[in-house]
Amino acid sequence: MQVDEGYVFNPFQPGFSDDPYPHYAELRAKDPVHEHPLGFWILSRHADVNDLLRSRHSVEERNVAPSPLSELQAQAAGPRDHDPRASSMLDRDPPDHTRLRKLVTKAFTKRAIDALEPLVVELVDAALDRMERAIADTGRADVVEELAYPLPFTVICEMLGMPDTDHARLRELAGTVVRSLEPVTDPELIQAIMAADRELAERIAGVIADKRRAPGDDLLTALIQAEDEGDMLTDEELVAQVLLLYVAGHETTVNLIANGTIALLRNPDQFALLTARPDLDANAVEELLRYDSPVQQSRRITLSPYPVGGREIPTGSFVLAGLASANRDEDFWGPDAAELHLDRPNARAHLSFGGGPHHCLGASLARLEGRVALGRLVRRFPKLAFADTVTWNGRLNLRGPESVPITA
Repeated sequence: MQVDEGYVFNPFQPGFSDDPYPHYAELRAKDPVHEHPLGFWILSRHADVNDLLRSRHSVEERNVAPSPLSELQAQAAGPRDHDPRASSMLDRDPPDHTRLRKLVTKAFTKRAIDALEPLVVELVDAALDRMERAIADTGRADVVEELAYPLPFTVICEMLGMPDTDHARLRELAGTVVRSLEPVTDPELIQAIMAADRELAERIAGVIADKRRAPGDDLLTALIQAEDEGDMLTDEELVAQVLLLYVAGHETTVNLIANGTIALLRNPDQFALLTARPDLDANAVEELLRYDSPVQQSRRITLSPYPVGGREIPTGSFVLAGLASANRDEDFWGPDAAELHLDRPNARAHLSFGGGPHHCLGASLARLEGRVALGRLVRRFPKLAFADTVTWNGRLNLRGPESVPITA
């Protein structure tokens, strides 16, 4: 393959986060195994991303060799105290990851997720009622504020058994911590993330102590009690897994619902198809996940030289797996890869939930929430339309809208 030697992928250019997909197409065409001048690599084709995700390369930052980017981030962060999320499954390699995931999976069963559907339906219908009243009163409502954000946040709080009194502050703290999943070099923001991490960890530790004294019928109690041949999660590990569920869990589902709504409104034929075909709800969620991935990238750190696409990535390299780019790769999906087709037969082959050992544990919950929310939304409001311009959150990884003003 001919590589454009002078090409540099630049996700920091103005307007990138509003629509990154033309930039991903250029990346696939010009340099699909891209070595960035800042010292990291980017894979953008479906086959290459899929293989990397299923490889045994690392997710632990300690394995990254020094690079211009890592040095820039270290300078901005300054001396760092204990990271409460360092023990989360997302940031550990086997055997630690295997052990943690096995214990958490015991509390995150299909039966437990299926049992949540009545709650999800109730919350969605309440959100749609609020939207209907807002439209009647003011002529408009906001999908993010009324539906996409409160639904997954309320569900995860309810699942974990978090006290109602903490919800507003937990939402605020989680909104700050989630910025850590972006490339951050601003010292002030890094300090704010670290402070939010600490406060959120302290609050969760307090709830864990309460649950130990008075167990409940909730996920947090189940995590505390989860055992495998005498092995149980420590308090530090419990805090880390709960932080992961908050930060990586509900924020991604916000983007699934909000991005999905935008995609449907921009494709009226597919909106009409979903309105008329409830049997397509499950596949529609898969296609919407493919079409506009709630998480744009994942990462691995190479533990040995990694050959891919006729090149060799050195040991210790930070490699971005371009999930969103892979989901639009014409070589895998065909010439209509950039189009939305809710009945696409292989839609579930998307990589939005990652792959391999780190495949998203909450995929079933996200699918449930997306299926109920989007199916009921289009059928409650068959004349749904934009009331104003969509405002994007400016993030490169957990990319989604800040506001989706609609009318009906």
